[in-house]
Amino acid sequence: MFTLAAALCLSAVPLTASAAQTLTDLRGRTVEVPDQINSIAIDDSRFLLALSLLDKNPISHLAAWPKDINRLGDAYYQGLAKAFPAIDDLPLVSSSAESFDMESMLAAEPDVAVVSLSRGPTDAQVALLEASGIPVIFIDFFIDPFKHQAPSLELLAKLTGNEQQATDYLALREQHLAEISTRLAEHKNETSPTVFMEAHAGISQDCCFSPGTGGVGDYIEFVGGHNIGADVLAKASGKLNLEYIIASDPQLYIATGGPALEKNGGLVLGAGYSEAVAQAALTKVASRHGIADLSAVNQGRVHGLAHQLLNSPLDIVAVEVMAKWVHPELFADLDPAQTLQTINDDFLAVPYLGTNWIDLP
Repeated sequence: MFTLAAALCLSAVPLTASAAQTLTDLRGRTVEVPDQINSIAIDDSRFLLALSLLDKNPISHLAAWPKDINRLGDAYYQGLAKAFPAIDDLPLVSSSAESFDMESMLAAEPDVAVVSLSRGPTDAQVALLEASGIPVIFIDFFIDPFKHQAPSLELLAKLTGNEQQATDYLALREQHLAEISTRLAEHKNETSPTVFMEAHAGISQDCCFSPGTGGVGDYIEFVGGHNIGADVLAKASGKLNLEYIIASDPQLYIATGGPALEKNGGLVLGAGYSEAVAQAALTKVASRHGIADLSAVNQGRVHGLAHQLLNSPLDIVAVEVMAKWVHPELFADLDPAQTLQTINDDFLAVPYLGTNWIDLP
């Protein structure tokens, strides 16, 4: 096993020259990577979902991963494990939600480390990894989903030799985004309904986590809504107090959730949950003190969305769902379920199933 001391020794040893290709990552860094890449390590399981879009055997490219199953959803992980049992034998590295662990990354010996732009290794750690023969590539599905999604997928495609699959998928995504953007431009006099999105609804007794400026908030603005969180949160996410939410009286209430919230009694969605169970969970979070008095709740504009679809390479499905919620008449003909089916049929190595969005009747 590699140790930190061994890595420091390696930093003084010239690396053997080999064929290389030059890539530009999401930090704008020029990085030389091997021309032949057999294994990569990732610090976010959502990158594995991206690899599943690009390759019919995504696990074959991995040297290590963080096993942060909550970001995938347990049901999707189980589907991967059934299709590709080798996933359970992969070495573990730290998640981007944790402090970067140098020794586990060195021990995995990947040809390339693919890490998160928002929470990756420090500059000093990057320098040590690269001195030890592990190039580092930063990608992003979180900070700027519209600007960074395509180049991040293209980088993964170049590292794994799946450029055509990435081109095809991104063409599909761009086509669907352009339809929404064009239609909104043609109806630019339409009002922008106010939206309160409660992220991880019901995760705690405190109210309420919300997207702010950028990040998930960009999705709300893109589909023609006005995110009330952006009016008071200068960063991508934060907490809104209940008094502010009641005073804003948003026209739509969108709660996000997933399997990880089951133990807290919060909103559950995704594979493994029926529509009835998801609706019951959404009814519960919408019935809380203060939330129940919002105009959105009283007028029946209450919706639930699987959080895993946001900041994800599958975000086009979430965008279409939210477009229908925000402007139901303008986007009545959108069919996000069909979009997801197309992605399942034409791209994903393992299909993405389950109740991923819900409305209160």
